[in-house]
Parts: sequence; C-alpha cells; structure tokens
Amino acid sequence: MMNGKFKRAASRSAAVAIFVASLLTGTALADDQPFSNWFRYGSDINTAWKVVGDPTDPMQVSITSKEGEPKRAKRVLVLYPRASSAYDIAITKILHVFDTKEIDAEFKIINFETKDAQGKAAIQFAENNKFDLIFSMGSESTAWLYDNYRDGSLPVISVCSKDPVQLGQMKDYDAGGGSNFAFTSLNVPVEVQMNYIKDLKPGLKNIAVLVDSKNISAVQTQAEPIAKAARQSNMQVIMAAVQNPAKAKQELAQIVSDAVRTMRKNDPDLRSSIFLITGSTAVFREIRVINQHADRVPVISMIPEIVATGADTAALGIGISFESNAHLAAVYGAEVLSGKTRAGDLKVGIVSPPDIAISFLKAREIGMPVPFNLFETASFVYDIQGRAVRTTAHAIEAKN
Repeated sequence: MMNGKFKRAASRSAAVAIFVASLLTGTALADDQPFSNWFRYGSDINTAWKVVGDPTDPMQVSITSKEGEPKRAKRVLVLYPRASSAYDIAITKILHVFDTKEIDAEFKIINFETKDAQGKAAIQFAENNKFDLIFSMGSESTAWLYDNYRDGSLPVISVCSKDPVQLGQMKDYDAGGGSNFAFTSLNVPVEVQMNYIKDLKPGLKNIAVLVDSKNISAVQTQAEPIAKAARQSNMQVIMAAVQNPAKAKQELAQIVSDAVRTMRKNDPDLRSSIFLITGSTAVFREIRVINQHADRVPVISMIPEIVATGADTAALGIGISFESNAHLAAVYGAEVLSGKTRAGDLKVGIVSPPDIAISFLKAREIGMPVPFNLFETASFVYDIQGRAVRTTAHAIEAKN
C-alpha cells in the first residue's frame, strides 16, 4: 500500500506562466471547438493523446491514446464542476503521468456544472460502459460525489480538492476510509504552514486572511484553521472576507485598505504583518488589486502558482501546487487501476514537503527579507527583475 505522503524526488514543475496569465488577465479562448470555453490542456500532450469534443454535447470531451486501439483500455471518467485553470494544469499532469507509466487508458471528461441530474447521468454512463475509475476534479465535484456516490461500485480519487479530514470526508490521515474513495489534499498541514510563516516573520503581530466567504471549503480548511493557529500564537487575526465574489475587485480594494489601517495600530511600520491569500479563486485572481492596496505588507499565498513573473504576483507562495497534487492523484489512480490496492485502503495523499515559490522582485519592492532556508528549499524562484531562475519544467500553453 502506498504511503499517504508523496515525497518528490525533484522540484515541482512550473506550469505557472500561462496559468497565471490566463487566470489573472482573462485571456480569451478560441471558440473553434465545442468545449473551448471550459476545457484546456498543455499542448505537449498532443504527442501521446488525441483530444476530441462531442459535437452533440459541448460539456463532454474524449481523450484517447494515439498509439492505436488497445484491446481493452482502462476507462477513466473525469468529473468537472466548471472551468478552471487549475483543472487545466491538473488534467495535463494526469495525462503526462499515465503516458510515462504506459497505462493504456481512455478518458471521458464531463462537465456536470454542479447539477444533480447531469452528475447522476455521468455516473450512470460510466457504470453502463464499464468504466474503471473516476477522478473527481475540484472540491465541488468531490463533495458532490461523496454525497451521491459514496460506496458506489467504481473507485473515486479526488484531484485539486481541499483537505478531506477537515471537511469531514475522512476520519483521519492514518488509514484509508474503507469506501470507494481515495483522497488527495491541496492543503498543507496548518502547523507546517505556520512554521514557514514564522520563519519569514519571527515577530509576526498581524495576519489578514483573504478568503471568499462563499467558498466553504477554503473557509473551513484554510481560513479558519490558520486563523485559529495564529490566535494561539497571540497574533491579531483579521478575517478579510469577500462577501460577493462577483464584486471581489471592488470589495478587496476596501478590505485590504481597511486591514492595513488596522495593522498600523500595533505595527506602525508594517514590518510585522502579512496578508495570506487562501485558495479562493475570486480572491487570488485579484492579486493586482491586493498588491495595490497592501502598502508594504507582504502578500503570501497558499497557492504557489500565484507567484509569477512581473509585478502582479504574491511575494511568497507556500502550499501544494495543482500540478504536484495532480501528480499524486495520478499515481494513486495508477495503483488502483493496476489492482495493487483498493481506493478505500489509501491514506489521504499529502504532498511533502510543500511547494515554495519566491518573487525577489516583489520582496525587494516591499523590503521583505527572505530567510535563506526558504530560498534554499524553494522549487520556483523569480529574480529581482521578475524572471524565472529556478524551475525544472515547461509552462502550460492553453490549448483547445
């Protein structure tokens, strides 16, 4: 049985530049494919995989191997709840891992749009066509499947999903859940996250947690646990929550400015304060606005991909990248498909150590010293001109 923690032998792949560009600038997608408004992938998978949209249903995509028709490929359903650049990175990594491991597989990607009828139809389709595995893409898909398909006949593995223990989907991290589910987690254990933050700011007085109040998984597994840990360390916690995700830009301008004013009351020169961005899309896509109003307070992200080229970046990222998480999920999937283990026997998959990303351009701009131990262990580093100087991989190019 595989260990619940995934130790990386090398630095994480970057897969950052196009992700951040498309997410933060809203790059338009080509409309020459029926699925182009919700499904993208890295261009380099085209050498091994053939991607075809369903002309009768724009919410479905089929992916098959280019090496000819195997006698009986493993059939994998990937259930999407919506479009997300995070999912673009994740599906690309899963396909890379399956290709590297030479797993004969064919994928059906279905966007069920978080609608019960469409989700149930997707499950029925998978069962009727004798599928072998389901990847639940994102916390919304995982929660829906957990509520509607726990103890179902097909194994389910979560991808790009928040911590299942904190969400009540798993009892603990020490053993498998015994059902048809295997979980991976996007969350760094809170004590680990706090240790890194304390290394960065040993005398930290204020921490403003930026979160979308409507993103329940981010609130429950990221914002609330880090706030509790900070209070236990006698820090002042400012819960800076966006109330209307559709108006996040306007709200964040006010929220961040107000937080800075509050910080100055016990930290006049703002040297002992930080902003912490959770995995809330409505929040982290507005990194430019956050930076504009954060003064000299470092903006730290739980999403490593938010550290990027140029000025529109967090100063530091401490977390589990979408790509690292997807790699672990793909390894879990390969183990289940091989018959070596059952999904219910697998412990919660947590990538360790976490991914660290540093922008020295932003650190220099705000006067933030970077401890050597963070630099030494960082898997992705940008220099003082915002150029990538440490990475082992390729960027993902949006592809239809």
